[in-house]
Amino acid sequence: MNLNKILRENIEKFGTYPVLIFEDKEYTNTYIDEKSSQLAHSLMELGVKKGDRVLITMPNSPEVVIGFNGIIKCGAIVVPVMPLLQAQEINYIVKDCQPKVLLTTELLFSKCQQAVKGLDSPPQVFVLDNPESSHSILPRMDNASKTAPEAAIDEHDEAALLYTAGTTGNPKGVMLTHKNLFSNAKAAAETAKILQLRQGRVALGVLPFSHAFGFTMMNVTLILGDKNVLLPQFDPVKVFEAIEKYKVTHSAMVPAMLHQLYHHPDADKYDTSSFFAVTSGSAALPQQLARNFQRKFSCVILEGYGLSEAAPIVTATDPTKKIKPGSVGLPLPGIKIAVVDENGNHLPPNEVGELIVSGPNVLKGYYGKPEETKKALKDGWLYTGDMARIDEEGYLFIVDRKKDLIIRGGFNIYPRDLEELLTTHPDVAEAGVVGVPSPKMGEEVVAYIVKRKGSGLTEEDIRAYCQDKLAKYKTPRFIKIIGYMPRNLIGKIDKKKLRELAKKDFAEAAANIK
Repeated sequence: MNLNKILRENIEKFGTYPVLIFEDKEYTNTYIDEKSSQLAHSLMELGVKKGDRVLITMPNSPEVVIGFNGIIKCGAIVVPVMPLLQAQEINYIVKDCQPKVLLTTELLFSKCQQAVKGLDSPPQVFVLDNPESSHSILPRMDNASKTAPEAAIDEHDEAALLYTAGTTGNPKGVMLTHKNLFSNAKAAAETAKILQLRQGRVALGVLPFSHAFGFTMMNVTLILGDKNVLLPQFDPVKVFEAIEKYKVTHSAMVPAMLHQLYHHPDADKYDTSSFFAVTSGSAALPQQLARNFQRKFSCVILEGYGLSEAAPIVTATDPTKKIKPGSVGLPLPGIKIAVVDENGNHLPPNEVGELIVSGPNVLKGYYGKPEETKKALKDGWLYTGDMARIDEEGYLFIVDRKKDLIIRGGFNIYPRDLEELLTTHPDVAEAGVVGVPSPKMGEEVVAYIVKRKGSGLTEEDIRAYCQDKLAKYKTPRFIKIIGYMPRNLIGKIDKKKLRELAKKDFAEAAANIK
């Protein structure tokens, strides 16, 4: 299992075709192959050896795909970094993994220079998108061979170092091998049977390739032989325009993107009739949003579950089998899941516990963090930190993040359940629920609400809605309507920031509850 094989097998199976479309220009699979081979040779000339790390930070573009494949072809390790990170954040990653080379765009060059400034052994920084730049690596590539170098790569060799979002501290580097990523992409492609029912499949690439979900979905489109329309970042209007112009058939998105598309005032102005399937992952998808989106756009949403540590897809909705609302589907081929109690004992169907995962996709470990690795990997199982249940037929239902669990007066309260209920209110656009410390009850429930545009919804309306539908101990003690939800770079609601906001807004009131 070698990631290099994915592009090679794509060319062998489908011949030369425009695999990428970016800013109205087509890029063939053979062009990507040749350019990535030239990059591989150029990196080796710069001293990059097998096992060295090469950091790449740039928005979605053909150059990203060339960069990823070029790094892997020379046996090096890809370190994808979100282009929206600040210099200080990039600096932490650079100091942690010490890459030999950093590849970026002309636009981000100065930020990257700032990120490596003052380091004892800074990486060489090159631009990959502008041949006229004095910092460009492209002139060097022009003189390099278009045939891939012979790099002895084992399936257990590291292929990528993906840094987690760092919502509870500094980000951790997730070490993923060729086997981890190759097997996951193959299994995901095998599960996507609905995509193989149609000819002329055109994918829309809006997920950042620097994120684990986007990384793997890029490989899935190559395995399936899809054309891939790339957008540098998510923009609802650009998405609608691309679907209409290129007859896009499917895409992978996160719930925040689906939310924006559904609520966009001009959605009905575009022809989206070609769009028949969207894979949703990375965050919980409110069921009301799923129903509304499918009805509005006449497409099917295939929800899945994953995490970076699992390369990243664990379960997916198989459209050829029963679809259960609220479930994130069944395990991909070769992957096992289970739910355990606090002592690691496996629980029977429908009981809630921590989800654990086993399979060829499970990470090698956290870079430079043996203690963190020991906590996450036990007896061949990855402990995810997610609370879940598995029904009698093996379908997975995510309940919540373990760290997001609210314990009020000894009762367990799962924020996701409350968020699902709150979004069933016709005037609620989004909901985020967190706990705030309380001397009397341990924690109190705080609900932040984004109301629909033009709505006269009040906090008292929400309180009355909850009291009518929830047990008293579950009803939010504190409710606040806000203009927008804080989000991380992939579009998840940032619960860390919400908790900080809750402490600022309600800590004093919670402390004074008699």
